Amino acid sequence: MELFDEIALEWGLELGEPFALARFSSVAPAGDDAVLKVTPPEDDESDEDADALAFWDGDGAVRLLRHDRARRALLLERARPGTDISELPDDEATAVAVAVGLRLWRPAGEPFRWIGDHVPRWLDNARDHELAPLARELYASFEPGRATLVHGDFHHHNILDAGGGRYVAIDPKPMLGEPEYDVPPFLWNPIAHRMTREVTERRLAAFAAAGLDEERMRAWAVIRGVYLDADEHESRVLLGLCS
Repeated sequence: MELFDEIALEWGLELGEPFALARFSSVAPAGDDAVLKVTPPEDDESDEDADALAFWDGDGAVRLLRHDRARRALLLERARPGTDISELPDDEATAVAVAVGLRLWRPAGEPFRWIGDHVPRWLDNARDHELAPLARELYASFEPGRATLVHGDFHHHNILDAGGGRYVAIDPKPMLGEPEYDVPPFLWNPIAHRMTREVTERRLAAFAAAGLDEERMRAWAVIRGVYLDADEHESRVLLGLCS
């Protein structure tokens, strides 16, 4: 927090209470219209989050207002009212997520890294998971896309109401991949949700209707479920997606 307070003082920011759902980064409101976020160096998946926010420029994600790359500090637009879509009925939340995703998933290149350079290592680190053999088999069956910027942590708690019918994503872990890669975290969220086959199939159908490849979404759900450590119940649902 010392660095967090140092930057706030230097930038002339008056900080409020830190946000409760910020688990890895230090994140707090800075006045009425901005948010200060400082990301720890060990969160290397967030290395290009400022680059992604600048790329999106407020279209589908919060706006980047200021950035100190060396200190991993970002001053961001504060979404108002800022409620996340976990409070919406499921079908409505899914429709919002589809609409936001379609704005985010755009062709991009450097400086973003390719998911294919990282997923094999993440799977190796999760080799003891019960679905790891299936995940490795599925991953070996296709070549991941590399031309589309993906959010990386796309779920209910990272999509906020910004007012006036505008919804925006926050907290990206951006890489180059394919839209289907982004869908799995949405399937097992929000936090209070107990994953079921029925709801999962309905959500997949909504993304498929928007043009995403359903079989690749199912494969990515198993692959990402393994290295993101899906629990026993979630694993049974994920297994059913590929049966």
